[in-house]
Amino acid sequence: MSRNVRRITLAPAYILHHRPYRDTSRILDVITRDHGRLTLFARGVRGPKAKLASVLQPFQLLLLSWSGRGEAAQLTGAEIADSNPPIPAASLMGSFYLNELLIKLTTRHDPQPSLFDDYHATVDALRGGMRLEPALRIFEKRLLDSLGYGLDLKDVDADEYYHFRPAQGLFPTVAEAAGAISGNSLIHLANEELQSARDLDDARRVLQAALAQCLEGRELNTRAVAKAVVRLA
Repeated sequence: MSRNVRRITLAPAYILHHRPYRDTSRILDVITRDHGRLTLFARGVRGPKAKLASVLQPFQLLLLSWSGRGEAAQLTGAEIADSNPPIPAASLMGSFYLNELLIKLTTRHDPQPSLFDDYHATVDALRGGMRLEPALRIFEKRLLDSLGYGLDLKDVDADEYYHFRPAQGLFPTVAEAAGAISGNSLIHLANEELQSARDLDDARRVLQAALAQCLEGRELNTRAVAKAVVRLA
């Protein structure tokens, strides 16, 4: 085999998405701590005799091995790093939303260990019963920081109100203005201490506006599905 073939062994990783490939294989979109986001071909992992079928699951910290050149390498091994309980059903859709954000907003083969650690911590917190909304907002804030689009919240006054304009920042307004965001909520967001309904609503509006700019018009499928579920309910 060519000396240019790259071999990676037991790299910490999460599966963000997978899709069938031919009869018994899958294409995996994964995020790794030290090698960034990448695509792997996993051969022979579908079907009743596939040994790795139960291992290659989302929201489970894995140790993956692969080899190959170019954009899509070949998975050569996988094992569970830690045996943990599943994500609670009420948090599953939100967890897939995190995965979609990473797929659409991170660059392939660009290692971001701190972002991987933030994702790992969020999944672990949700598994442990943390409320979904605060967990999502804090991850969105940290993701924007990692992408270089972090919110500038250092000069916010708790007693004032603001409007937020993507790429421009915060502008003072009055409490009665439509869409006014509480300075107190923004300080709680900066400190990652979101508790009240007002805190969460203000944080959601600011963060989603900032993320929309990063997405450049691309829709999030998980957000559309969540809205459809709410409408049906």
